[in-house]
Amino acid sequence: MEHLFIQHLQISETQLQQFLASSLEDLLASPEVQALLASLDVPLLQQTLPTAGEVLAQQLPPFYHWLKTELGLKRVPDGPDHTTLWVVNFLNNQESVMRLVELHRPVPQPALEAAVPRLVGLFDGVEEPKVRSAWQQAIAALCLVLVVAARSEAALV
Repeated sequence: MEHLFIQHLQISETQLQQFLASSLEDLLASPEVQALLASLDVPLLQQTLPTAGEVLAQQLPPFYHWLKTELGLKRVPDGPDHTTLWVVNFLNNQESVMRLVELHRPVPQPALEAAVPRLVGLFDGVEEPKVRSAWQQAIAALCLVLVVAARSEAALV
């Protein structure tokens, strides 16, 4: 999982370890993370939403099945529509990162971390390198926030 963050977010191992050791609040307030989120190519992501929608419609059902059968998660979406709609709304500034964190609070940290490589990998089949890279970077950035939130939550228990 960590190598995916380093690769797709173009950060150093040291920087990643600092992020992972942060609280969620500190992570989101970090100038480095603010710059990372600001560097996402939102216009390209918005322009290629139809491509992402196709990828998610195809790839999420097997991913959800894996979450249920391999990781034993009980609360998994029935289909890709909810996730696709959330992504669209997020890119149109109608959803927040904190809402994403709230939606994923019930997911145990080990399961969340195990799912990151598969989730980022959903876009491996996108032929256009720039589009594939933009979506993998965006998914990796959102996953980093979720991982830090899960680790912060686990540390409180």
